[in-house]
Amino acid sequence: MPDRTAREENDTDPAPPRAHPVPNLPDVGPRAWREANRRLLAKALGEWTFEAMLKAIETGDGEYRVDLDNGVCYRFRGRPGAFGWLLVDPDSVTRVAAGMLGDEIGQPAWDALQFFVDVAGTLGTDPSTVATYLTELEATLAVDAARIARGGETVRELRELDHAELDCRMTGHNLLVANKGRIGFSATDVRRYAPESRQPVRLRWLAVHRGLAEFRGTSELSEQEILARELPEDARADWTRSLRERGLDPDAFVWMPAHPWQWDHIIQVLHAADIAQRRIVPLGPSPDEYLPGQSIRTMANITTPGRFDVKLPLKILNTLVWRGIPPHCTMGAPVVTQWLKGMLADDQVLTEQTRTVLLGEVASVTVRHPYLSQVDETPYQHLETLGCIWRESAVTYGDENERIRTFASLLHVDDEGTAFVAELARASGLPAEDWLRQLFETLLIPIMRVLYRYGVTFNPHGQNTLLGFDEREVPRRLYLKDFVDDVCVSYTDVPERGPEPDGHDHVLPRKHPSVIRQHVMDQVFVGHFRYLAPLCADQLGVAETRFWQLVRQTILDFQARHPELAERFGEYDLLSPEIPRYALNRDRIVVTRYGDRALRHALFPNGTLPNPLANH
Repeated sequence: MPDRTAREENDTDPAPPRAHPVPNLPDVGPRAWREANRRLLAKALGEWTFEAMLKAIETGDGEYRVDLDNGVCYRFRGRPGAFGWLLVDPDSVTRVAAGMLGDEIGQPAWDALQFFVDVAGTLGTDPSTVATYLTELEATLAVDAARIARGGETVRELRELDHAELDCRMTGHNLLVANKGRIGFSATDVRRYAPESRQPVRLRWLAVHRGLAEFRGTSELSEQEILARELPEDARADWTRSLRERGLDPDAFVWMPAHPWQWDHIIQVLHAADIAQRRIVPLGPSPDEYLPGQSIRTMANITTPGRFDVKLPLKILNTLVWRGIPPHCTMGAPVVTQWLKGMLADDQVLTEQTRTVLLGEVASVTVRHPYLSQVDETPYQHLETLGCIWRESAVTYGDENERIRTFASLLHVDDEGTAFVAELARASGLPAEDWLRQLFETLLIPIMRVLYRYGVTFNPHGQNTLLGFDEREVPRRLYLKDFVDDVCVSYTDVPERGPEPDGHDHVLPRKHPSVIRQHVMDQVFVGHFRYLAPLCADQLGVAETRFWQLVRQTILDFQARHPELAERFGEYDLLSPEIPRYALNRDRIVVTRYGDRALRHALFPNGTLPNPLANH
């Protein structure tokens, strides 16, 4: 065996290239802090009354109040919206409490943290949850306030950005109040790795012994083809030579990227035994740079945009769950991609009429912890720390002059108060209703086709769903992603699905048709159109009732064109008078709280919501 070298002994890597100067998030002053609080307080009032965590009592002339168990009352102006939601005016919120003489004293309210402390008893949560959730709120406010202090581009300027750059300008999950909690990240980590910092990141490449790691790919992609696509030839040659200099066989290892934060904080600690015994060997920083998307753990290549996006686990708690990647997802990603693409390839509605793009998860590496994987009921956060999924980039499918943007970007409002949806619609030159019809058809026809014909849903929330716009800013086609993590199939027999990929491993969640339908209701209508409708009313002159009529008509027109699927329209009923309410904020604060769990938990409905798509 070759002599051990100093490099092998110390496990040193070449120093990563110096990071680019970044428009880091600025320090926050009182004005920006108060403004961020003011907005978040209004959002919390709207979402927590919507989820029936608090009760809004109408007092007349658009005024409401929320009475709390501690004697404090919050008063505000609210505008009724779809699904029983109130859009709260941030300028109108007043906190009323008893004064020293027993009289009521009201003053303008802006402090979202004080609001949460005030409502905690009424919500019925416990001190431990209050403390941890307050941390998530403060982390969210810190980022929101820094964004306000920095300022941002106008929506006109945002039109010129590419997909990855635009995603860095977005502000997080619509439904969740503490949508940037990121427990595990320090303030420095946020400035280095969060999307709003817009800082390019170099991934850390590792060689993981085949006794720990398993590569999987679609039939078109071998392990070597992935490496040839993702790494320049000189990097592969250098790292091959480095392994041989350490007395290691390069072919005995699977090569994979890891997030630099995960490598520093988790892998070197949790996998110290594997690193010490040369079962995990650091190779070096990625030659290419990446930008994180809104999920933080999915990285887009900005040096060579045609290369794959990379989804990597991060052991941080954000938007309800630990952001690892379960081994069943890494194992199942390529086979689910192959099955979906094969099943839908002959569907002329999807391939020719709508030209829908499925961004395949084409290859993966699974690494199980050699010790913790032997322990029953180990909390999932410890089991999902190392692995990766390579996903096709939307860039490789784009037409000439096509702009690809997330569905969520339509909700963005710039510092001047203009919504991105309004900017795009006006730039198109089309009447607002015509532009919206085109948006609804582009988005809903592929989703309905897959739902009704195949009993499949993609959980199409704003980050998973991309829209392709032509040179006139008219939406023309849909891009869908996040298959293995979010695709669900009905447990009913659907002949059109053909043979399904489940074999020894269960890779497709089976659910009742009503739950499959609910993914579309929650992610598209409740989670997105609920916010889009008032923006269109205020800035495009399309009344909310008219907005929902146009959505309903899109559904009815599709159904009229496809009578062969009529028996399934009721099975996956999008037009029912009421739908179940799934309350995400309530789940975190009241139901599951922060207890450690072996599995990601399921949500259960909390009451019902009136459906604006029903024929009232």
